[in-house]
Amino acid sequence: MGLAFQAIASTNAVPFWQTLTSNKQLDSPEFSFFLTRFRNDPNASEEEPGGVFTLGGTNSSLFTGDIEFLNMPSLPSPAPSASFWLLQLSAVTVQGKNVKITTGNSALSAIDTGTTLIGGPTEDVAAIWAAVPGSQPVPSMPGFFSFPCDTDVSVTLSFGGKAWPINTADMNLGAIDRRSSQCVGGIFDLGAGSNIGSATGNPNWVVGDTFLKNVYSVFRSSPPSIGFAQLSSVAGGSGATPASSADPVLTTPSSTLTVPTSALTDTTLASETTTGAPNGSTVTENPSSSSSSKG
Repeated sequence: MGLAFQAIASTNAVPFWQTLTSNKQLDSPEFSFFLTRFRNDPNASEEEPGGVFTLGGTNSSLFTGDIEFLNMPSLPSPAPSASFWLLQLSAVTVQGKNVKITTGNSALSAIDTGTTLIGGPTEDVAAIWAAVPGSQPVPSMPGFFSFPCDTDVSVTLSFGGKAWPINTADMNLGAIDRRSSQCVGGIFDLGAGSNIGSATGNPNWVVGDTFLKNVYSVFRSSPPSIGFAQLSSVAGGSGATPASSADPVLTTPSSTLTVPTSALTDTTLASETTTGAPNGSTVTENPSSSSSSKG
């Protein structure tokens, strides 16, 4: 399901959400996500609910406090006015300490529910892992780094506002193999394997579910902006594993899609699956969003 902008649509078709917005069929020109987490849950099945997608507004039961909206950056010509859902990554901390990264338009970040992990520029990713004692590249997985499995890797990301923490469970993809005491990290070198070409306006970072599971995310078309909010207790709290992730209790959404025949409420995302990665490690994906779904 394509949720980015027409400029990057492979068919050049207008994405359905833009059509609905233009026709004033949405209560609000936005859509939002809550993504579930089942990592390190011994009771999780092979397939589990992936989360909740709300089209035309937000679900107030899934977040607490204000939504921090950040305007999408203006890009220099010849970049299209809107392509990916973009923000500029402004700051990163690792183990409580600031890590120096490239900023400005060199830190354009696609905020993408269709991406499982977080990918970034070679030098910045190397700097992040250099701040984790015992980390090292994984020879059999180009672009990936490992760290001692008994280490909790604490990372925060900021896009010009608050510093949002990532749950340590999301930073740990599991052991390299059954005999290893090194675990694979959730931030990788995007340059080692990506289908995003180098062009003006294309992102240097792709920020996926490793981060987005820790916030309630809102994508707003007017003005073009992306918002993050702290997860509510119903949704597991900020950076916390949901108390009852196998059977989350969700209340009625605050906004719905208005159509002539019926009202479309929140959509529970398709099942979450665990897919194999090299050497026996595992990567959790939300199949509700695909590689063509940028946002």
